[in-house]
Amino acid sequence: MFRVILGVVFMIVTLALAGADGVLWWRSGLLEFRSLGAVWLKLDSGSLNFAQDLVQRYLWPAVWDPGITTLLLLPAWLLPGIFALVLFVSARRAPRDTAVFGKLVK
Repeated sequence: MFRVILGVVFMIVTLALAGADGVLWWRSGLLEFRSLGAVWLKLDSGSLNFAQDLVQRYLWPAVWDPGITTLLLLPAWLLPGIFALVLFVSARRAPRDTAVFGKLVK
């Protein structure tokens, strides 16, 4: 049940971000998707800089560039949408007639 609730939250975030891009498209006539990095920078630039410093200093600089920067250049709605789909698929119930430890369970 927790996965379904978390999936719904991620789906709401996805729809909000895609809707914001849709409104910008409607106003300007240009279809441009805001990147995840641009949205994060607009929400809290300090935490983005902190995350970059943390990864480059304590992990490996190549993890940030090109690793995380590639993710930050994706459309903002894509990553939460993928998380929502993974959570919905993983929350799917097993079929009724399944074999558990070699025995048929109904």
